[in-house]
Amino acid sequence: MATETIGAIGLGLLLVLMVLRVPVALSMLLVGVGGFSQVIGWEAAVSMLKSVPVEVLSNYSFSAVPMFILMGVLAAHSGMAGKLFQSARVICGGWKGGLAIAAIGSCGIFSAISGSSLATASTMTRVALPEMERYGYHRGLATGALAAGGTLGIMIPPSIALLIYAILTEQSVGDMFMAGLIPGLMGLAFYALTVSVVMRLKPSLAIAGVPTGWGEKLASLGGLVPFFAVFLIMILGIYFGIFTPTEGASVGAFATLLYALAKGLRARELWAAVQETLALSAVVFFMLVGAETLGYFISVSRISFSISDTLYAMELSPFVVVLCILAMYFVLGMFMDSIAMLVITVPVVFPIIQSLGIDPVWFGIITVLTVELGLITPPVGMNVFVIKAMAPHVGLGEIFRGVSPFIVSDFLRLALLLAFPVLATLFL
Repeated sequence: MATETIGAIGLGLLLVLMVLRVPVALSMLLVGVGGFSQVIGWEAAVSMLKSVPVEVLSNYSFSAVPMFILMGVLAAHSGMAGKLFQSARVICGGWKGGLAIAAIGSCGIFSAISGSSLATASTMTRVALPEMERYGYHRGLATGALAAGGTLGIMIPPSIALLIYAILTEQSVGDMFMAGLIPGLMGLAFYALTVSVVMRLKPSLAIAGVPTGWGEKLASLGGLVPFFAVFLIMILGIYFGIFTPTEGASVGAFATLLYALAKGLRARELWAAVQETLALSAVVFFMLVGAETLGYFISVSRISFSISDTLYAMELSPFVVVLCILAMYFVLGMFMDSIAMLVITVPVVFPIIQSLGIDPVWFGIITVLTVELGLITPPVGMNVFVIKAMAPHVGLGEIFRGVSPFIVSDFLRLALLLAFPVLATLFL
C-alpha cells in the first residue's frame, strides 16, 4: 500500500475516533504510532513512542505554557479580574451598552496576561454577568459579549495558541506575539463598535449606566495598572531583547504572583491556583505529545507533499489555497477545541504554505483568527459552552443569537487581514 494512502486512512481514522468521543490527544497518539508502524515498522514506532514524550516535555520553549496559564489563574484567584471590570465599568460611565463594552474591554485586558480564551471567558463571566443582569441587560447581549470578548485571549499576546503555532512551525515566538498585537486590538475595537451598532438598532436590549465624572474615571484607572504593568514588562522585554519569550512568561508569572501576595492571597488559594495550573498544563502537554507523534506519521507518509503536488496540478493561486485552508479551519472550529485543531492540522498544512511561499507569520495570524471564530460558532463553540456552564439559567440558543453580531465583526476583521497583510507584519 502506498504511504500516501496509509496517511489518508490514518487521518480518516483520526476523525472517526474523535467522533466516537475518544480524547483528542489519545486519538492523535494512537493514529500516530499505528500509522508510523505501518510505514516504517513497529520497532521504529516503539522507539518513537519512547523518545517523543521526552522531547516534548524537555523542550525549553514549551515551559512558557504553564507560566502563561499560571498568570491567568493567579489573576483570577487574587481578585484582579473583579477590580479590572469595576474600573472598566466606571470608565464607560453612562454610555448606552457601556457595561457590555466594559466587559469586552475587561476580557481584552485580562487576556493580555491570561493567554487563554476559555480562562478569560469563564473568569469574566463570573465577574461581569451578574452586574449586567442587575442593570437589566438582555441576557443574549450580555452572554454574547462575554463569549466574544473571551476569544480575544487567543490573539492578544501573550497567547498560548500563537506560542504553540510558533513552536510547531519553528517560527519566532516574539514575532508571532508582535504580529498578534494589532489584530488583537482590532478585535477589541470591532467588538466595542458592534455593541454600539446593536444598541442603535435595538436600544431596548440595554439601558444606559450611571454617569461618572472625569475624576471618577481617572481614579478608576488604578484597577488597570497591574494588568498593563505585567503586559508591558513582558511585551517590551521581549520586543527589545531583554529576555526571551519563555523567560518573559516566567517574569510575568512572578510579577503576577507578587501582586497576588501583596493583595493577601492565602496559602490555600495559592495551592488551588497551582493545582489548577498543573491540571490545565497536563491537558495541553498531552495534546502536544500526541501532535508530535502524529506529525512524525504525517511526515513519513508524505501525505502533505501529495496534497501540495495536487494543488500545483490544479494551478490554484496561493490566495485561493489560503481561502480553502481557512474554510477548512472554520468548519473544524464548529466541532473541535482550538488548541486541538492547531496541533492536528498545522503539521499537515504548513508544508503546503511553505511550498507556496506564503509568509508563515501572517498565515499563523489569520489561522488563529479563524480558529478564534470557531470558539463562538455553533454547534460546538467552546466559549459559548463555558458561558453556559457559568450561567446555566441562560439558554444555549440565546447565547448563540447574542454572539452572532460579533461573528460578523470577526469576518470583517479577517477580510481586512487578508486584504492588508501589513496589519499583522507591521512590527516585524
